[in-house]
Amino acid sequence: MYTQDRQRLRQAFFDAWQRYRDGLPLEGIEPLIVAVASRHPEYHAILDNRDDAGDRDYPAELGHANPFLHLGMHIALAEQLSIDQPPGVRACYRMLCTGGSEHEAEHRMMECLGEALWAAGRTGGAPAPDTYLDCLARLCGRDPHSP
Repeated sequence: MYTQDRQRLRQAFFDAWQRYRDGLPLEGIEPLIVAVASRHPEYHAILDNRDDAGDRDYPAELGHANPFLHLGMHIALAEQLSIDQPPGVRACYRMLCTGGSEHEAEHRMMECLGEALWAAGRTGGAPAPDTYLDCLARLCGRDPHSP
């Protein structure tokens, strides 16, 4: 699943969704893909139509949300939470869940992840962990520069 190849990444989403729809056993990361996709009915038609959606661009500047980026960020966050990496991400999540739903907490945290990814895209480098961690600290009401 971890690839820079847009086609392969999208193919993983389509394949997992198709196996789920066909009632076939899910393997590897497929249960997580399906769990995340199931919480997003607005993307089901896209996942059901790989011929139209497989090569489609979703330019943010035109107001188009990229469903694959959105679902992928949910997956990245789920994996971070499962191992508490970066350290403290799980505590921030739990704190945000006390004030709302788990899904809403994820979306709020994904804004921080998106900010770090956007900044990396502008510089052409890897995402800076400090950008993400500082945003999470502010989101969870902590001073990002205190120990």
